[in-house]
Amino acid sequence: MSNAKTMAAMQEEVDAYIGQFKEGYFSPLAMMARLSEELGELAREVNHYYGEKPKKATEEEKTIEQEVGDMLFVLICLANSLHIDLEEAHGLVMHKFNTRDKDRWSRVEEEQ
Repeated sequence: MSNAKTMAAMQEEVDAYIGQFKEGYFSPLAMMARLSEELGELAREVNHYYGEKPKKATEEEKTIEQEVGDMLFVLICLANSLHIDLEEAHGLVMHKFNTRDKDRWSRVEEEQ
């Protein structure tokens, strides 16, 4: 089941997809609006699955996985348009969490 892709490979794949269209990437502001739309769709799916609001019989069947994928696609588009290396960005944020928040949470006890 290992179809693992690096983030760099995903960024290249999205860039190749977008690059085939004359319009190219939308503006950062338009992509933020799209990201907000996708977040709302993800929230709706989570609410249907875990919350008290069941889907209407007329609503299209979607999955949380699909909605997370939609968000990832738009986020990659935003990063690509701004020339942000998401692997590097991930490294920066993990460094921040591993230093600033290293003692913030209760650690799981290791079995010996």
